[in-house]
Amino acid sequence: MNEEDMLASRVLIIDDQPANLRLLEELLAREGLTHVVGTTDARKALELYAAFDPDLIVLDLMMPDLDGYAVLEHLKRRGDPYDFRPVLVVTADATGEAKRRALSLGAKDFLTKPFDTIEAMLRVWNLLETRALYKRLQALSPSEPPIARWPPSARGR
Repeated sequence: MNEEDMLASRVLIIDDQPANLRLLEELLAREGLTHVVGTTDARKALELYAAFDPDLIVLDLMMPDLDGYAVLEHLKRRGDPYDFRPVLVVTADATGEAKRRALSLGAKDFLTKPFDTIEAMLRVWNLLETRALYKRLQALSPSEPPIARWPPSARGR
């Protein structure tokens, strides 16, 4: 991967706590990511998603008005089923049920607050690298849909 391409990645952060949002924005900025947009209002998430076209979404689960699960459901309904747009959930809810529910709704990774900043950035870089590889693959073969979602359904497991 080209470092310039990775640093040009767009990241959308959705967390209702201003301190958490600032912490994540500063962490990403220290790593050299300059295309970062954040909001404390999850109701603006879909509008920002459409306007900003992020490569990665960092999403809190426990938020007023519209929680992270609802955001995941909206993104799943709205998005292209063959698009790979990773979501990293960052939440204080460390229960197995929260992890399973978020992952079944399309989250690609899960991090529990308080988090280790090095681990958080490693997860961000891994997801951004996978997104960049997906985009490169799409550029090579734009008319052919990528591999179907797997698993097709996590219900009943």
